[in-house]
Amino acid sequence: MESSDVDPDLQRSVHAVLRELSAPAPALPSNQGMWRWSLHKKVERDPGKSPALVRILLRELEKAESEDARHVIIPLLHTLMYVLTKATGITEELHRRTYAFCTRLLTLPAPYCTIALDCAIRLKTETAVPGTLYQRLVIAEQNLKSELYPYRERVFLFVDPELVSPSVCSALLLEIEAAQGQQTPEACMRHVVSHALQAALGEACEAGVLQRKLQTSSPRALEHYFHAVVAAVEQMASEPSPSREGHLERLEEIYCSLLGPAAAARGRCGGKELVLFLRPRSQLRLSADLEALDLQGLLPDRELARASMLSTDSGIERDLPWGADEPPTPGSPEVERARLKRKGGIKKRVWPPDILMPGSWDGPPGLHQRTGRPSGDRGLLPGVSRLHTARVLVLGDDRMLGRLARAYHSLRKRETQKFCLTPRLSLQLYYIPVLASEKPTASRRSELGELAAFLGRADPWYESIVNTLCPAIHKLAEMPLSLDTSQPVDPFILDAITYYVRMGTQPIYFQIYAVKIFLSDLSQDPAEDIFLTELKVKIQDSKFPRESLSPRRRGVAEGPGAELSVRYQKALLSHRTREVTVSLRATGLVLKALPAGDTEVSGPTHCPPTAAPETDHTCLNISVTEVVKTSNLAGRSFSTVTNTFRSANVQIQSQDQRLLTLLLDKDSCRAYRDVARFEVAPCPEPCSGAQKSKVLGLSSHQEEIERTKAKAKPLRMPINTFSGIVQ
Repeated sequence: MESSDVDPDLQRSVHAVLRELSAPAPALPSNQGMWRWSLHKKVERDPGKSPALVRILLRELEKAESEDARHVIIPLLHTLMYVLTKATGITEELHRRTYAFCTRLLTLPAPYCTIALDCAIRLKTETAVPGTLYQRLVIAEQNLKSELYPYRERVFLFVDPELVSPSVCSALLLEIEAAQGQQTPEACMRHVVSHALQAALGEACEAGVLQRKLQTSSPRALEHYFHAVVAAVEQMASEPSPSREGHLERLEEIYCSLLGPAAAARGRCGGKELVLFLRPRSQLRLSADLEALDLQGLLPDRELARASMLSTDSGIERDLPWGADEPPTPGSPEVERARLKRKGGIKKRVWPPDILMPGSWDGPPGLHQRTGRPSGDRGLLPGVSRLHTARVLVLGDDRMLGRLARAYHSLRKRETQKFCLTPRLSLQLYYIPVLASEKPTASRRSELGELAAFLGRADPWYESIVNTLCPAIHKLAEMPLSLDTSQPVDPFILDAITYYVRMGTQPIYFQIYAVKIFLSDLSQDPAEDIFLTELKVKIQDSKFPRESLSPRRRGVAEGPGAELSVRYQKALLSHRTREVTVSLRATGLVLKALPAGDTEVSGPTHCPPTAAPETDHTCLNISVTEVVKTSNLAGRSFSTVTNTFRSANVQIQSQDQRLLTLLLDKDSCRAYRDVARFEVAPCPEPCSGAQKSKVLGLSSHQEEIERTKAKAKPLRMPINTFSGIVQ
């Protein structure tokens, strides 16, 4: 009975995670994320509990599917995949049940079907070749040399000391160094060899004896066994129909060779010696496990996909030749004659197919939207679009994200002129909010963490795992330093960051806005800048003395604020253009790129709030503090009222002698003074329409159309979450 395998302690931890996800407001916000971490730590300290935890999680997923409790499906599925990647002793029956569950999720809308497809692809390989996911994870993250798996990943952590306290920076650095000291290349190779043998052999593998043998092996021998295991796993995974029995036989031979004659005498291997199953690298098809995913209609035939067939079908069944219902063999004369050939044409320069598209930089390094294939070369692994992945992790508040947006825009602009990173590098952006440790007001903290709050509303698992790290990071900075590095550490913060970086593959795109600033000094050229979250406009004190004003304008200047001319394109549901021009007196303006949480995001009380539609955070919310003048028997009086409208393009100009001060992304280091006029519009993709038209060999009229299309494409910066926006 399955109920006899249930661990009560694990069951309570899983139910605690589910209660945390279903509660509208957790009782102890500081403990959010701890249940997930403690759950993984329990199976890490006792790997024998992994099968029981997999059964519990799988049963809860099937229960959520039957009850249509979708708000817990993605968190539970991420937790399950994280356990399956690192666990050993998982039966084939559990793998197949999990795979069947993922295939059923493909009928749901995004992001459920997107995440389920990625999980199903990985599970297909793990079922046939146990240990593949963990081996590839360690090789890529720890930069272990392997010709059969050349993919590399690196995490870049960015913290600005001007925005984050030095104590937090030093505490994080010490914790990272303590963790890195335990992860030497030799230790990583021992983990790979041990995990692969235990995953394949199961109870037949004596884990204690194997660990002692690996600990006493010389570095050269350890590297020898590491490459043997990697070759066996990768070559079996590259087979069109990988065999679990064949994989088991190969690893048995490596296991017996490692332990020596004693293991052979116990009848495990029959005295076979170690065999390195090496084949020429050109014969390896590392994307075979994508083809093994048995989803009808997902993958068209590769050889026939590029063959342009000339149709001679009359539409009458009797005119069909004998055997016409069978497709021709790839490479046959029929296919070769059917290919369209052209000689003497213009030789086209081959550009990367997605060099001008945001998909070449952001989003998970994954599958093509329609074909399900990797978005890069045809010989790459499923879920991987390039050989190298740079995971950029930013810690800070909205000011740090504004600086990240500037760097991202600069990199994209430089890359379109000479793209050297795009064909080889997949760039992934991650964000962990860290606000000031001082005791600021609640409004100040919420003001600097607006983007983190939006991500938490869009993705409840991000809210539980990432948004709760800020208090833990400050507690770490306040703890006394431990000089004893010999003891193993359980770093909660690093474990949470690692979980986020590994499982957060679904991006949310944020529109970057360009602002063109005209200063009062006409001799200076207009300045150009960008912002991601907010642009605040303040009215400066009158620059000129009152005597210099004309009698007609003197009365106007006596009131508070400044006379402004606002011209904008009103946002309509029909997406038609409607320009509006108004003149008003205001004391300030705020242009926000994110929707307000209380109006734009709502949802039932029994499930997490639903994020706003995609169009809500691709449009500016402009709030104007307008001055209203009233006259009565006591004289004139002034009051203010806040008016809000939405637009993607706006032009604002001061009509009197008072100038403006602009503050971008709440950053005092990015302020512009003495501004007479400024224009805001969505930042275009920094691509060259002229280069594109020359490549395509278009006419002058078509060149202008292509250039217009290229300029109209907006630039959006992705930030990875666990599920993206859950509609």
